[in-house]
Amino acid sequence: MEFFASKGHTIIPSASLIPRDTDASTLFTTAGMHPLVPYLLGQEHPGGKRVANVQKCVRTGDIDDVGDNRHCTFFEMMGNWSFGDYFKKEAIEWSFEFLTDPKWLGLDKNRLYVTVFKGENGIPRDEEAISIWKKTFENAGMNVAVAGEDEIINGDVRIIPLGIDDNFWIAGATGPCGGDTEMFYDMRPEEGKLEGRFTDLVDSFRIMEVWNNVFMEFNKTAEGKYEKLSKPNVDTGMGVERTLAVIKGEYTVFETELFKPLFEKIAEISGNDYGDSEETKKAFRIIADHVRASVFMLADGVTPLNTGAGYVLRRLIRRAVRWGKVLGIEKDFTVSVAEIVIQKFGDFYPELKKQRETIFAELKKEEEKFRKTLENGLRQFNKLSVAAISGKDAFDLYQTYGFPLELTIELAKENGIVVDEKEFDGELKKHQELSRTASAGMFKGGLQDSGQETARLHTAAHLLLASLRKVLGNHVFQKGSNITPERLRLDFSHPEKVTPNQLSEVENIVNAAIEAELEVISNEMTLQRAKEIGAMGVFESKYGEKVTVYSIVADDARIVSMEICGGPHAKNTRELGHFKIQKEEASSSGVRRIKAILE
Repeated sequence: MEFFASKGHTIIPSASLIPRDTDASTLFTTAGMHPLVPYLLGQEHPGGKRVANVQKCVRTGDIDDVGDNRHCTFFEMMGNWSFGDYFKKEAIEWSFEFLTDPKWLGLDKNRLYVTVFKGENGIPRDEEAISIWKKTFENAGMNVAVAGEDEIINGDVRIIPLGIDDNFWIAGATGPCGGDTEMFYDMRPEEGKLEGRFTDLVDSFRIMEVWNNVFMEFNKTAEGKYEKLSKPNVDTGMGVERTLAVIKGEYTVFETELFKPLFEKIAEISGNDYGDSEETKKAFRIIADHVRASVFMLADGVTPLNTGAGYVLRRLIRRAVRWGKVLGIEKDFTVSVAEIVIQKFGDFYPELKKQRETIFAELKKEEEKFRKTLENGLRQFNKLSVAAISGKDAFDLYQTYGFPLELTIELAKENGIVVDEKEFDGELKKHQELSRTASAGMFKGGLQDSGQETARLHTAAHLLLASLRKVLGNHVFQKGSNITPERLRLDFSHPEKVTPNQLSEVENIVNAAIEAELEVISNEMTLQRAKEIGAMGVFESKYGEKVTVYSIVADDARIVSMEICGGPHAKNTRELGHFKIQKEEASSSGVRRIKAILE
């Protein structure tokens, strides 16, 4: 952050892990760009055209890979951003400077290799990035060459052009996109000169990706054409965990000080040492990663459920408990590990300390529940008592009773029973396909659909919150929101079910404000000033020093609604149409949820 501040960037805080007040179409914030989508699409950022941050992220697609040397479910992503300001030259030169200058990371420039977009689908090879990299290396006294189609590194080759699957970024089927350049570092120079096919060197963990600079210079249309953007953006990502491993010369991200205190606690609880065996290492890594991710999710308001983000949280906690059993831990332990996470990260992320008691309570409750689930699964397993367990039965144990496949295999082996793992994999793939299909539906309101419908629903959400406070009382605060072009969802604090009469009254107040054709006014100000004038906000989230406040004002100058928000909005309530509540339900303890549409 200090480096990019010196390059004229405004430092902004991390957004919540749960996408709020944006066109949120994913369960979690999976990259630094998610909270910045409106600004990548042209909206002016309060911090200006250059910003930098450290964003907390969760990626659930890597859960099964956790335990290798680099994958984490939760991770921190450093990023620098240009909204129509600087482009390839500055981004590349600053990357090289930050990585290699002794004043900053001071990495060995001779161990650095880069990839660029080689050109596909009618888009030419990124000769500009290649030229900038060549000059950058040459200015550092290095001779460099570009790899051929075989992607072989030998001699002076340091620049490797790769295809659209590796070095081109787009969110969704259409929208802003462009080639990228990725930086890799030789992790084991003691093995001699680095030579071989690029992909093989990555797969063997000889080289590790450190940084990715995306150059968003095109817009992909619905017809599949790539049109040049008038104002291209730079979007970068640099994982804290991987970068730390590189700086420390560690083979894995888990051998850094981010994880060592967690491993010490797990060793104390289990009586095992991290290095006892490969299985022990894997168990330590999974427990540390999953508990760490769970703590951050819980701090941002996620609770264990059977759907959505809550399901991911539940799976992580249960997987941690299961791997605890592998280490012989039969008592509840996740709270003890969570305590170390809060100690380690609580100063930088104060929400961890603030939500400490909630985090501990939810972990304890879920761990106790899962231990009972395991008992039920054991009873069900014992009912099977056959010579072989079909993949369908194994999947039923997994899906219905939360019984992990590895536990089914372990117990079957002890009883001389075979498990049809191939059939289980088939059942699991079918389930995952269904999940992906459902998830794809969530992307219906992705980056490219940041349009009128979303703006209208954002504005309706402000009116809804104001009306709930009027009908239910001033104890009502927003606890989360999710807005797609089809509907809005608002979570709010309230201890009991909202009655049909109250919902009807809320609807009437919102529609009266719409019919009154009230102006929606936006103003930029400091966060402190926004609080002083009484603007509503999700204050357990972090905001930047400057925020945008949207006010809806009645003809008599009475303020109907005043909220801090980062999403698109209507200019006048007359644009909204008719507001209708579809559903009211519990979200979590003390939190209710309303889903609504505009007709």
